[in-house]
Amino acid sequence: MRDLRNTRNLFAALLCGASALAFAPEAALAADEPQAQEAQDSGGIGEIIVTAQKRAENVQDVPISITAFTADALQARGISDVTAMGNLAPNVTLDAGTPFSGSSSVLSAFIRGIGQNDFAFNLDPGVGVYLDGVYLARSVGANQDLLDIERVEILKGPQGDLFGRNTIGGAISIVTRRPAKEFGGRLEVTAGRFGRIDTKGTVNVPISNKLFSAFSFSTKKNDGYQRQIAFPGFASGVIADNFNYFGNKRPDRFGGEDQYSIRGKLLWEATPDVTVTLAGDYLHQDNNGVASTVIKTHTNPADPSNVFGPLYNGCIAGALPPFAMAGICNNIVQGTNLGGLVATSPTLFYGDQFLTRDIDDSYATGNNFSRLRSYGGSLTFEWDLGAAQLKSVTGYRELHWQSAQDEDGSPLPILQTSFDMNQKQFSEELQLTGAAMDDKLTYVLGAYYFDESGNLHDLVTFPGGLLQIDGQNYLGTKNYAGYAHLNYKFNDQFSITLGGRYTHEKKTFTGLQSDPNGIFYKLNGYYTVDEAARQSLCNNGAAVPSLQGIPPGLFCYPSGTNITQVYPVAPAGGFKQSFNNFSPKIGLELKVTPDVMIYASFAKGYKTGGWTTRLTTPQPVGTPAPTFGPEKATTWEMGVKSEFADRKAQLNVSGFYTKYKGIQLNFQIGTSPTLQNAGEAEIYGFEAEFQARPVADLTFSAGIGYTHAKYTSLSPFVTGVTLNSRLPKTPEWKLTFNPQYRIGLGDHGDLMVSADYTHTSSLFNDTENTLLLKRPATDVANASITYRAPDKNWELAAGVTNLTDERYLTTGQNQVAGGVTYGTYSRPREWSVTGRVNF
Repeated sequence: MRDLRNTRNLFAALLCGASALAFAPEAALAADEPQAQEAQDSGGIGEIIVTAQKRAENVQDVPISITAFTADALQARGISDVTAMGNLAPNVTLDAGTPFSGSSSVLSAFIRGIGQNDFAFNLDPGVGVYLDGVYLARSVGANQDLLDIERVEILKGPQGDLFGRNTIGGAISIVTRRPAKEFGGRLEVTAGRFGRIDTKGTVNVPISNKLFSAFSFSTKKNDGYQRQIAFPGFASGVIADNFNYFGNKRPDRFGGEDQYSIRGKLLWEATPDVTVTLAGDYLHQDNNGVASTVIKTHTNPADPSNVFGPLYNGCIAGALPPFAMAGICNNIVQGTNLGGLVATSPTLFYGDQFLTRDIDDSYATGNNFSRLRSYGGSLTFEWDLGAAQLKSVTGYRELHWQSAQDEDGSPLPILQTSFDMNQKQFSEELQLTGAAMDDKLTYVLGAYYFDESGNLHDLVTFPGGLLQIDGQNYLGTKNYAGYAHLNYKFNDQFSITLGGRYTHEKKTFTGLQSDPNGIFYKLNGYYTVDEAARQSLCNNGAAVPSLQGIPPGLFCYPSGTNITQVYPVAPAGGFKQSFNNFSPKIGLELKVTPDVMIYASFAKGYKTGGWTTRLTTPQPVGTPAPTFGPEKATTWEMGVKSEFADRKAQLNVSGFYTKYKGIQLNFQIGTSPTLQNAGEAEIYGFEAEFQARPVADLTFSAGIGYTHAKYTSLSPFVTGVTLNSRLPKTPEWKLTFNPQYRIGLGDHGDLMVSADYTHTSSLFNDTENTLLLKRPATDVANASITYRAPDKNWELAAGVTNLTDERYLTTGQNQVAGGVTYGTYSRPREWSVTGRVNF
């Protein structure tokens, strides 16, 4: 209680200070604080219209902490995908890729300490991503190409009442541009470092006086910034293996792009009161895999946590007991003698010799790629009924994704992963918005339906194929919800908000994960894998005298049909779970002046539960599939939104306190990444964003975010995390500064100079707070200069990202049992030149 009182006192102090600044324009303009967006020719800060509350409103009138970006603001900073926005938003972490996904199309999103750092089909995000109002259910493909957009809204804190499940950290709403009513368009070409060639184009084509269309395309291509180099003395280049993988791509560079996307939209103004919008998009990626760097190898036979590294090296050296050599090591792939590098073996030992001197070099020769086809469409129907507006949003999407990564960074088959995901979803949302009681009451009423199905197939090889994983997982989800959001104005100054959403969700799951090598048969002395061996292992335990003492049934493979299946056998129709949730919201708003609003709110949200799927040890007959429950977050928030100095400056401040329960966290238990409800945490902090346009040609913004995230209780079954551990992907401090200055050249056009700087304090990339994967405090700066012709019909821009060449880990995995710790570093300094033509 003392901490809560202290937090409330902190909030009160922050809000009093913010209010004081709001009423003291000169003092506020002298200070530097954050941004919202673009300015108008009047000399003030331009208005941004958002739909965070399912109706069009000025962002300054919405009692939610929002960081909003217009298309022009993103273009000025060279931002073309979701993750690049993370540097500009306080208390937001957006990274491309998650551990062992091998793909930059996967979004790892955290807001105020809550998110998801995995791509598995059975796991749902903690930050919801929406495209034109349609929820993107998977983190795969959520790192959207920001092609032909109108704006992006980042909403912070639980959005359960209006956006629903899986938005307990917040939501990212991407709104694409409506077709213009006049013919016109733009073409753009960018060239840059690492062979970068990007193109982009959009065109508006009016079809009639009621039907309008817009079409756009984008291509991105670059070679990649990490080089594949030959290991010294290794003559053959690649050790061939016969393991199963998806795809077969062995590039000589990593971290590149090769993709194209198209988008189309039709707007039909059927009557003055009825509009219908049909939108569609398609993305095709064929990338050469993420850049991955070996940080440490784990091959110490004296360390019991180093499971497969020492076993592999022992097989190579012939140092294991004869029974193990006969049954296990025969799956080791024999390679090429390295001319004395390893005198005792025809194959190379695995170890720290595969650490390169340069993080942009790799000895990896295995399968590395990421291929994605993602497409979908939406049909939006809007009917103005006079006192109310009816809206229907129907969405359908599919994604088909394959990815592979050579994680051991060597020519050896030590740790290699590949995945195949197929998913489809359908959603329907009905909204009724309006006003009543002489416009004192505004309301949003809604109903929502969501249906998702698909599968994720894992193929993973641990050292030398000793352990092989063939994991097929099938999941289905149906979600039904109804919600209401009401705001009542007692007078022109004071109003109250009441909202709530009831959700019923049903999930089904079937897991068929198996161990094709039958490693646990062989470890227990059964070298011929058949049904007789399965029965004996289940009933009698180990067959080798030296292993007696292992109790019968401990390593019992559960299926008599698939005798290497390790996952529990599902009943007919699959395993089932259902969840019911009510997420309320209560808010108070006070308009101190027409330009200053103070608000306070209480909100809840939840993220659905599911099943742990990546089991590598056999589960005895009758064992149920391991489940985890929902996450829940309850947040108290206070904030102030203000404009002053004749609307040449804005200051928005919010403070928050969150009780975070049932936290779903990934833990590495042996070779199995395992999900559990770890316990509870408290999260509190604040964010402030300031924007000013003191003179017509100068706009600058600044931001500061502070997050204190601490576990308050943990399950006794959780390993690797203590009450002193920090929540992953959650820096304590984040500061941003973004100046933009226009230099007029008279009749010769103008120059626009832009820069942005972000300081982020240290964070951990994984749940266990592995020091090898810690991201230190970073300072990242970008800059650009744009020349615009006098007639505004063409422009030329040059820019540099990561000016100081700051390199830090964005993701990684501490796979001790598998033999290696590895990670992906941020992109190096890159230059680019862009030409644009308007017509």
